[in-house]
Amino acid sequence: MDPLLLQHFPELAKINDSAGQQLLAKAQLVELPAEQVVFSPGDSCENYLLVVEGAVKVLARGQNGREIVLYRIENTGSCVLTTSCLLGQDHYPAEGITETPVKAFVLPRQLFQQALQESPGLRNFIFQAYGERLSDLIHLVQEVAFERIDLRLARHLLQLGRSQIEIHCTHQQLATELGSAREVVSRQLKEFEKRGWIELGRGTIRIDDLNQLQQFLQQADQRH
Repeated sequence: MDPLLLQHFPELAKINDSAGQQLLAKAQLVELPAEQVVFSPGDSCENYLLVVEGAVKVLARGQNGREIVLYRIENTGSCVLTTSCLLGQDHYPAEGITETPVKAFVLPRQLFQQALQESPGLRNFIFQAYGERLSDLIHLVQEVAFERIDLRLARHLLQLGRSQIEIHCTHQQLATELGSAREVVSRQLKEFEKRGWIELGRGTIRIDDLNQLQQFLQQADQRH
């Protein structure tokens, strides 16, 4: 097994059956540049992907052209859609694009499916990762379906604002992250600016009052 794979996924060391070990010995390291399409809607799934460096953004598009970021495959991450496609022998329903340069290990489909049948250790690893990421997807669906956009936007700005006071992104990028329309996000951002919480610039959002954003969310939680 490649030492780099084991370094980022130490739990793979627990796989001690021959089928799982033979598959992991075939893992190949690939390096992808930023902004490269990894898979597109309708593509067949040829490999199981384990990301060790960088981030892959997975997004879905509606017939009206609206986009939503479903999740990111980041360091020590796997892809729930890839797992689903491999298990169901289905095609990708969404698109994966590298946000940064990415290093990942790929496991070929045929060997993966064979090892999954014969290796209890591999099944435990795959289904644990699958369950964790499926839970994240369900949480996203609940947010989009049931939570107000002003609360989701405030929470997202808080997450971004913890690491950078000035955020470099467009209103459309924020709308894609939240699965909303650009006009809706722009209107809400202007409302936050009117309250003195943020300051809007060309392609930038400056967080002026993290505390007020936090209180806004806390008050909403208390009402519920």
